[in-house]
Amino acid sequence: MNSLLPVSTVGSLPKPSWLAEPGSLWSPWKLEGDALVEGKQDALRITVQEQRRLGLDIISDGEQSRQHFVTTFIEHLAGVDFEDRETVRIRDRYDASVPTVVGAVSREKPVFVDDAAFLRQQTDQPIKWALPGPMTMIDTLSDRHYKSREKLAWEFATILNQEAKELEAAGVDIIQFDEPAFNVFHDEVQDWGVATLERAAEGLRVETAVHICYGYGIKANNDWKATLGPEWRQYEKSFPLLQQSSLDIVSLECHHSHVPVDLIELIRGKKVMLGAIDVASDTVETPEEVADTLRNALRFVDADKLLPSTNCGMAPMSRGVAVAKMAALTTGAGLVREELGVRG
Repeated sequence: MNSLLPVSTVGSLPKPSWLAEPGSLWSPWKLEGDALVEGKQDALRITVQEQRRLGLDIISDGEQSRQHFVTTFIEHLAGVDFEDRETVRIRDRYDASVPTVVGAVSREKPVFVDDAAFLRQQTDQPIKWALPGPMTMIDTLSDRHYKSREKLAWEFATILNQEAKELEAAGVDIIQFDEPAFNVFHDEVQDWGVATLERAAEGLRVETAVHICYGYGIKANNDWKATLGPEWRQYEKSFPLLQQSSLDIVSLECHHSHVPVDLIELIRGKKVMLGAIDVASDTVETPEEVADTLRNALRFVDADKLLPSTNCGMAPMSRGVAVAKMAALTTGAGLVREELGVRG
């Protein structure tokens, strides 16, 4: 484990083709019953082995046991009807058929805790587990019960906090909340978004992270990015609020984005999980490109607070491309580590 510039991915990695259809989100499982349970565990074992072989320092489950980073958590909650679906606009970008909130939401049993305990058995390295953030959860639903985005977000924050505390007890070292919605709903982020996120992380002793990106490398997200102009300054709204928050780590998209790198200065003092791998392109970065992205960021974040990572999840990619990109990430981080060692 490298204590300087520890490398990880944001979370999701491609699933084996025998488990789910490659190249898509919300891909249905190819197995059923006990075979599916076993298949998910096998896939998780493989993804851990692959991350360790490639030299990643912080290991994730690759989200092998979930269909989608938001809805798989939601489908385990009471008060949500997955049969009664509506088409809604997600993050003002694309339409999706989503479940409906029909009553008070609650978590009747742990959702990911068994999977996290299984991940813990596979490695003695630090492990990270991703949960959807409250704002991103409400943006992936149709709400007929609360009729208030804020009220529902507070309910979800309480539920996420229950889950996070049990994940901590299962041996998870870093709990990450995915909040891509923070790049879209700026007024809500200020009014209650960061507050509900802090509620989700309340009382945790392990490190907490928030991941804010511009989305998976799918067409709807790429089309949206094309409308954002030469400079993407969305982080300017959320970073000062997060700098003052109780969250330990801020994860952001950097490589091949139009985010001015000096915006990282706005979260000075926090750990920065820096996206140095583009997940919207199958072109594999060279280690030198990764190193350049990291060197650039080091002007605005201290080396002991920089965690090289991917821009977002890699679930829709081919396994070969994802593996090659992870290899470039670890090698590129190694180049910068050597330079820092020489100077140190």
